[in-house]
Amino acid sequence: MKRMKRWMGLLVCLFLTAVVMVPPSSAADEPAMVVGRIYYIEGDLLRYVPEEKDWVAAVRDAPFGTEDALFSGSRGMAELIVPNGTWIRTGNNTQIQFITLDADLSQMDVASGVARFYNKSSDTDIKATSPSVIWLSDMTPNRTVNISMGGKAWLKYKPEVPTSAMSWETGTGKSYLIPALEIPAFLLLLNGFDRLVYRNDVEGGKKVYSTNLSTFWDHVVHGPWGVDQDAFAMNQFAHPYQGSVYHGFARSAGLNYWESLLYTNAGSFLWETGGETTHPSINDQIASGIGGSFFGEALFRMASLVLEGDGGKPGFWRELGAAMLSPPTGFNRLAFGNRFKPVFPSHDPAIFWRLQLGASLNSHLNNQGGKSTSKKTEATADFSMAYGLPGKPGYSYTRPFDYFHFEFTSLGNARNPFDDIMIRGLLLGKDYEAGNSYRGIWGLYGGYDYISPHIFRVSSTSVSLGTTFQWWLSRAVALQGTALGGIGYAAAGNVTQVGGRDYHFGVAPQGLLGLRLILGDRAMFDLTGRAYYLSGMGGEDPGGREAIARLNMGFTVRIYGRHALGIQYIASIRDAQYPDRADSHQTRGTVSLVYTFLANPRFGAVEWR
Repeated sequence: MKRMKRWMGLLVCLFLTAVVMVPPSSAADEPAMVVGRIYYIEGDLLRYVPEEKDWVAAVRDAPFGTEDALFSGSRGMAELIVPNGTWIRTGNNTQIQFITLDADLSQMDVASGVARFYNKSSDTDIKATSPSVIWLSDMTPNRTVNISMGGKAWLKYKPEVPTSAMSWETGTGKSYLIPALEIPAFLLLLNGFDRLVYRNDVEGGKKVYSTNLSTFWDHVVHGPWGVDQDAFAMNQFAHPYQGSVYHGFARSAGLNYWESLLYTNAGSFLWETGGETTHPSINDQIASGIGGSFFGEALFRMASLVLEGDGGKPGFWRELGAAMLSPPTGFNRLAFGNRFKPVFPSHDPAIFWRLQLGASLNSHLNNQGGKSTSKKTEATADFSMAYGLPGKPGYSYTRPFDYFHFEFTSLGNARNPFDDIMIRGLLLGKDYEAGNSYRGIWGLYGGYDYISPHIFRVSSTSVSLGTTFQWWLSRAVALQGTALGGIGYAAAGNVTQVGGRDYHFGVAPQGLLGLRLILGDRAMFDLTGRAYYLSGMGGEDPGGREAIARLNMGFTVRIYGRHALGIQYIASIRDAQYPDRADSHQTRGTVSLVYTFLANPRFGAVEWR
């Protein structure tokens, strides 16, 4: 328990700190002309057509060549590829004309805006003239690139960057080997730490962390796999967070989500078979391998947003903030120099986050028939983020977690610092629309929930089918929502211990309905309900069952700028029946006043009309 308090106290500090932090060269022969293509578009991208003396909309995968001119609108961004190894990313309100494109030279004029150039070839020179600043990526190889400003020589740029620098777009430079070595090394260090600090922990007559190769082989060959007796917070929070570390090592080495999911499960398997002398457990494999992957991807995406910032090179504070959110990402960026410095591209999703600080004013408790009302004040801190909200023009959902929702609540209570951590992300799906006022996404979602309202706890790793949407009800009023239904592997139980473990495992059908009514830029009303039905299937109590509901309501009024005040009510209900004990009925309701700092004054409403 002391170990868990240290873990949880440290992580509370890390979470709250991080969230308040994304002329041509001469040649003997006439050089061969090359044709580039538009790799990616967000918002508006226009091409100038001389015959019509007008700008027309450009489309993805369209070709461009010498003398072509492109312009990205006020909300536009584009990624362009030239076969000679030149990659270009343009920002908002950027006009670029291609003077020369051949096998060993890319010469361009940037009339306005901001452009970033990537030189992926040691045989290609890039020359650009511009009245404003040109940003160069860390991906530029170790070769001189001539830059001009207004036709005057500005500087020669020769960065110390290896030609093997990673590309998120093509997969060049990613490593399967590095995370395959990092994860076992991390497990060895963790096991060594536990041997020193928890040397007296004994289970089944054996010291828990005194493992060797014979332990690993015996667990692999003979098992037996079962359900362990560890504390709830250890199994349902520490293990998923440990899994997020495995996922982060793989993800920050350039692997995609599905590849990283395999590494996360492999890391979980290694710990279950070789990290402890106790029998390997099915519940830990699911919580670390699958729940840890959902947890890790959300942390990796948020860390990448911090690094991405406004598009410039990350400075010290952004690097530090990203490392707090995803320590493996920070480690790989530091340990391997420029190889893993390219930032994961977010593709500019619609994002809304909020930070709430407040205090509970009144709590109602019904615990096993004993009712009470408490006016004890308890500090609360809550951070939530919606990433990839539907409706933004040009944004697509081609990668897992291109949409996700993350929520984290901390309490001013040393014995119960985490009230909840809840994550849901779109794994496979697509966007859809209905008329001019409705946009949405639907598909398969992955979820990880950890809820601990003082008197009981529930946690689940799940997959669900459902949808996330936004519907403009009027010119200024919008309704956002999510509806999910699926199945998970869950743990739930009392805080008061009964028997060897104070909670139970089982397969759990579950559902979620979340709604947010946005009243222009003045106020919003939130309502989110979750329900879990934990069966005895897959656990050690086949005759038992638990029904758990969680309701969160809040009303927020913007006072000035991004500052708002609100009131919040959270209700938690649990009904449990087991054949070897009396039925249990528990409820808890809490009213809180909160100050809210908003990501934007429009409460996250996405405009496409």
